[in-house]
Amino acid sequence: MKQTRNTQAKTEILKLINESNTALSHSDIQVKLGDLCNRVTIYRVLERLEEEGKIHKIVNVDGVINFARCEGCSGGKHDHNHLHFYCEKCKSVTCIENVVPKIKIPQNFVVKQYNFVISGQCDKCTI
Repeated sequence: MKQTRNTQAKTEILKLINESNTALSHSDIQVKLGDLCNRVTIYRVLERLEEEGKIHKIVNVDGVINFARCEGCSGGKHDHNHLHFYCEKCKSVTCIENVVPKIKIPQNFVVKQYNFVISGQCDKCTI
């Protein structure tokens, strides 16, 4: 098993993601961290956190990858397939944990993960 390192960058990135109500993009994280670390370090830390089952990736409708905290995942085994909502107005991505779509896959197909993104306007933008 690969040993995990807890660097200041890793600690701060995980804290940002865990405290956010919406998923964060790499650029969101880079802006919030300021000069703490460079963009390559952020990519490496995000990859490591995903492998450890602490965060998951969401590819939104415009192709931007966002990251959100995992609930109950470990060691790269992600078992939280759920909906994600992309707000077309404020560009936020929110995990919708309490809605899990039912899908039927043809026989002999093996699903490892899926990414459902619904787009529209979030509750903050429709007011």
